[in-house]
Amino acid sequence: MSSRAVAGAVNALAGRWASVAGAAGRNTVFSPVGVWPLLGMLAAGAQGAARAELAAAAGLPAEAAAEGARRLLADLGRIPGVATAVGVWTDRRIVPEPGWVAALPEHGLGELTGTAAVDRARLDSWAAEVTGGLIPAMPVELDEETLLVLAGGLSVRTRWIRPFADSVLEPEQGPWEGRTLAALARRTALLDRAAVLRGEAGAVTELSVLGYDGIEVRLLLGEEGRTPGAVLRTGIGAVSGDGTVERVTADVLPAAEAGPGMTVYREASWEPEPNLWVRTVPFTLDSTHDLLRTPAPFGLTTAADLGQGHFPGVSRSVPLAVGSASQRAVAAFGADGFEAAAVTAFGVAVGSAAWRRPPYRVRSVAVSFDRPFGFLAVHRASRLVLAAGWVNETPDLQEPDYDDDDEDLADDFRLRG
Repeated sequence: MSSRAVAGAVNALAGRWASVAGAAGRNTVFSPVGVWPLLGMLAAGAQGAARAELAAAAGLPAEAAAEGARRLLADLGRIPGVATAVGVWTDRRIVPEPGWVAALPEHGLGELTGTAAVDRARLDSWAAEVTGGLIPAMPVELDEETLLVLAGGLSVRTRWIRPFADSVLEPEQGPWEGRTLAALARRTALLDRAAVLRGEAGAVTELSVLGYDGIEVRLLLGEEGRTPGAVLRTGIGAVSGDGTVERVTADVLPAAEAGPGMTVYREASWEPEPNLWVRTVPFTLDSTHDLLRTPAPFGLTTAADLGQGHFPGVSRSVPLAVGSASQRAVAAFGADGFEAAAVTAFGVAVGSAAWRRPPYRVRSVAVSFDRPFGFLAVHRASRLVLAAGWVNETPDLQEPDYDDDDEDLADDFRLRG
């Protein structure tokens, strides 16, 4: 089982999830890496239609799914800035199958006491520890019918190699038109950090923001009217390099083919290097997803049928079905870096004017994310999508209060902004 095959399977799940998670009208963030190992482990212990559906969702044969989950967790464990864990807690009433338990990560097995307060405290403590405090509680309901909890936790943190500066954005069209927004801006000479993708969503402008430890965040701006899911799937296709998406970087892009929110032009400059001018908005997102509301992308349709047991490979002592499946995910994109976390749980039951003309004329590209856009957090070497989401809304800039005597100063501030 190769790491490349596993990354491809995870990214395929990300694309399917984008179709249902990127709903217009709201912010969202989700982590396919937080769910995929759990699907693999469930597939390994399932039978019948549930086994087939879970294996299809995992993108691997059921007999290879547990190995794939272990490979993914091992690969993630070698990435600085990424922390991950999988845990299983079982009620005393069930006897887990030894083969299935052997496939779990080390120290991955715990006990449910049947006392809700005690069990809740244990699970919440685990979630907080795995995510470095970003998610303080496990997104699972506990009751007397909960015999087993299978959970995955993930956190991603990186600092930008080239930080942003605080700025102001005043969109002139689109959903954010007429508003004054807090923004982030920066300039680089590396034009290939921006590109235009062409796939199912038409043209999508992509901006790669590089962090340390091999992690980057790709911002994705589609044509107006395109759905979040289509824009995100186009971005995922470019990450995966699966041949479904054409990618042309801004250093070779003809001006006539500039993408959404992008302008390619020539300008006078004091330096010979080209310019990539970027402006976007910071964001902080927090989402909870009930996977059983749209079970098909996750292979959970049959597995959630409580009328019969589906997991004899997990335990033969009691018939088991998936009673709940939820993920809580958070993400924050700021001037200095990015961080994201997810916990998934299955309950089973940028000068001034000068006197002379600048000596150079250079190629410049300006990219502005001034209306709703998507993002992907990606591990560059493996092309693995760690987290994804959609920024549909952003708060207005909160300007300081000024006294009447400070009116001229306030006007000057706004002009400089």
